[in-house]
Amino acid sequence: MGVAAGPIRVVVAKPGLDGHDRGAKVIARALRDAGMEVIYTGLHQTPEQIVDTAIQEDADAIGLSILSGAHNTLFAAVIALLKERDAEDILVFGGGIIPEADIAPLKEKGVAEIFTPGATTQSIVDWVRANVRQPSVSGG
Repeated sequence: MGVAAGPIRVVVAKPGLDGHDRGAKVIARALRDAGMEVIYTGLHQTPEQIVDTAIQEDADAIGLSILSGAHNTLFAAVIALLKERDAEDILVFGGGIIPEADIAPLKEKGVAEIFTPGATTQSIVDWVRANVRQPSVSGG
C-alpha cells in the first residue's frame, strides 16, 4: 500500500458515556496546531462509530479519551474491530483517568500508548510524530 501522502490524520474520539471532553478538545487542537489533520467525533461514540470514522477518513491513528472507567472494555473493542475490519495499521493511543495497573495490560492488547493526567500536549504531539507514519515530503 505504501506510505500515504499528506499530513498525519488522527481521529480523536470520546467513547462510551463519558460526557467530559475538554481534554480531548485540547489534544485535538494541539495535534491540529502541530500540522496534523484531526477529525473529532464528539461525545458518546460507540467503538463501531469510531472505527467506521477512522476507516472512512483514512486515519493513521485513533486517539481515545476515556474518563469513565470503561477503558479496558472500550480500548479492547476498538482494537478488536480494527482487526476484524483489516485495519490494524491504524494505531490506537489514548489517555484519561487510567490506573497505572491497567496500562501494561492495555498495551498487551494492542494500545500503542497511554497518556495519564499531567502529560503535556507537546509530549503527545512528539509521540504521535515519532510513532505514526511520517508524512511524505515531495519537492515541487
